[in-house]
Amino acid sequence: MPRAVWNDVVIADADHTVIVEGNHYFPPESVNDHYLQVAERTSVCPWKGRASYVDLVVDGEVNPAAGWRYPEPKEAAREIAGHIAFGSDVRVEP
Repeated sequence: MPRAVWNDVVIADADHTVIVEGNHYFPPESVNDHYLQVAERTSVCPWKGRASYVDLVVDGEVNPAAGWRYPEPKEAAREIAGHIAFGSDVRVEP
């Protein structure tokens, strides 16, 4: 069961993830929204579409733009719609 951990707190815990470009995309229901805060940042991937970012907030510490998701991905990336991936400073355990 993959899980995402930051600051010794489990941010996401899933039965499965979708791996794209080496990143584990966690299904939305597996993510603890309590630790997420909408970030101002967005980016565009030529084949996935527009990503929106979230900050992680644990015990008053903020990890800015630590996670991202594609709410309305392009057709080629439809399997990750709404899923969330995390940057390298978030530990993903198998």
